[in-house]
Order: sequence, then C-alpha cells, then structure tokens
Amino acid sequence: MKQFNFSRMSRIPRSLLLAGLGAALLASCTNLNYYTQAAQGQLALLADARPVDDWLADPATNPKLRNRLAAARQIRQYAVQHLGLPDNQSYKNYAALNRPYVVWNVVATPELSFKPLQWCFPVAGCVDYRGYYSKQAAQDYAYQLRAEGNDVQVGGVSAYSTLGWFNDPLISTFINYPDAELARLIFHELSHQVVYVAGDSQFNESFASAVEEAGVERWLEQFGNQAMRANYVTYTARKQQFLQLLLNCRRALERNYASHAGVAAKRAEKALLLRRLQDDYVVLKQSWGGYAGYDRFFAEPTSNAHLAAIATYTDFVPAFRALLARERSFRSFYAQARRIGELEPAERHRRLKMLAEAAGTVVAVHH
Repeated sequence: MKQFNFSRMSRIPRSLLLAGLGAALLASCTNLNYYTQAAQGQLALLADARPVDDWLADPATNPKLRNRLAAARQIRQYAVQHLGLPDNQSYKNYAALNRPYVVWNVVATPELSFKPLQWCFPVAGCVDYRGYYSKQAAQDYAYQLRAEGNDVQVGGVSAYSTLGWFNDPLISTFINYPDAELARLIFHELSHQVVYVAGDSQFNESFASAVEEAGVERWLEQFGNQAMRANYVTYTARKQQFLQLLLNCRRALERNYASHAGVAAKRAEKALLLRRLQDDYVVLKQSWGGYAGYDRFFAEPTSNAHLAAIATYTDFVPAFRALLARERSFRSFYAQARRIGELEPAERHRRLKMLAEAAGTVVAVHH
C-alpha cells in the first residue's frame, strides 16, 4: 500500500496539495477536513525527514539506527541496480516519528458483503480505504461508518507510497524491520512508482507484491547469510499459512452471503465462522511455537472489513510472477505490465487470469 522537509519545499509540487484541497472545497466540509489533515500530515512527515547521509555522518546518531540506515541505503541501491526500480530521492531521507504507525487506514464493507466502500481522490483514483494521520480521527470516522451498519476495520500502516509525487522517506515505523522485511517493503513501495493503474487496487497490489517477492529472493541470494535465509523461509511460510486461514474463512463467508438463508441466519453463521477463525488462529499460533506476529490483526472485533483486502494483495501475484519468468528481465517485465495496465479493466483481468492459468494457478477474481 498501499503514501514531505520544509527546507526543501521549493522542490515539492505544492500545486498537487492545492489541487486536492480545491477538490475538497467543491465537495463538502467533511472532505475539506479530510484533505486538510492529509496535506498537513504529508508536509509534517517531510519536515521531519533528513538525508540518510546526514544521519550517518552525525556522531550523535544512535549506533543501532546507524546500522539500520546503512542497511536501507544498500537495499535502496540494489533496487536501482538490479531490479530496475526508480533512481530518485524516495527512501534516501529518514524521519523519526513519535507514533507506532505513519497512518491509520479505515476499511469498510456492508454487513453481509465483501464489496468494500470506495473513496476517490486526485492522482490515486478510487481506493478501498481512507487514511488518517491521527488514530483518533480514524476511529471517529470508523464510528460513523459503523453507525451506518457497516463492518469496519482500523489498521495501522507502517509505510505507503506517494507514487513518486513526493520523496517518500524511510520512517521509524519500519526502519527496525529485519533486513529481508525492510527490503520487501522498500521494493514493494518503489514498484508502485513504476506501474500504477488508478482505481485497480487488485492489479496494483498484486504487481507490487510480485516485485517484492522476486526482489527479496534475489537480494537474499547475493547478500543474505544462512540465518537470514532461514528466517525468511520461516516468515514466508507463516505468512502463507495465515493468509490461507483468512482466505478459507472468507470463502466460507462468501458462500454464506450468497445462500438463500434469511438475514438472521446469515448473521448467525457469520458470527460462528468469525469465532472459528480466531480459534483456528490460536491453533496455528501454537504450531509456530507461540509466534505472535499476527496478533494485531485480531486487536479489534473481526469483521468482513478485515478480510476484504486479502484477495487484493494475492489474487494476481501468480500471474505477475509468470510474466516475470517469461520476460526474464525486470525492465521488460515492467513494460509488459504497463501494457496490460493500459487495457480496459475486464480485458486486463482476463489477461492476468490467462497468465496465471498458463502457469498452473487458478485465479478467483473478486469485484
């Protein structure tokens, strides 16, 4: 995901922020408030950012942070030299924030459906979430959506991409990730600057996920040690098991919502399936020796909104991996992905399904 140092404001296209505010003024006070907090949050983030080289040259920089910034700089160089990702100023500055997440995303769906509510913005197009720089503001908006009968999730986000419009910084919210996970995040967010189709989160996130996976595999081959590779294998296996758990629950819920049962019966079955999901997670967690990396997913009552985006990040990954294998080079792969992205949505998704099926993977496209 699926997201600015006042001393460098002259290099920032302020017109983009003003355009967003102008659009809000033409809409409503609610939108104006939202765009204002977004603009202020972005600018505050940039104001806090300093070049990584300055941090590394500063004798007062904490040794642990110095190590993490050096690792991030090496990963950033690898992204350009070996993955063909943009050689710009993104992830070459660092900002230390006094909060656990950079933004909080609000995702909402109807009570008996996985079709997420959408919000449309300048540049990014329509997306299935609404981001806030204040957790309280996100929770306030979530309260309004719940009052309207929707299922809602408020989730903290460690990083996001501005699609190259601004110099996205490294942030304290993710700088302490293990090297492979730091590489995964940087590769993912930079890939959004290479190919992005407004209004098609399923395409965008699957593409970025495919780039991050292939990129980290190659990075580990060159720079990883035995322990790092083993940890990455373990992490990836746990991630796949957890995603499969969520997908199984989602599919069962989809069958429930599509059935001819009455609303009351569907609600009861929904509650049963969501309780079972949490019970199954406890069992899975035990098989991991108590690893608690996914506990925060259940920090608030589980709902459709928690499961709405699962397919978005995974459905087309096999298709993009097959395309990369066919093209062999990242630059050729990006060019082909752009061509597919220029197609009409139905044809775009049909092409991706064909790629996945040719590679032996069945894709279930969610609309």
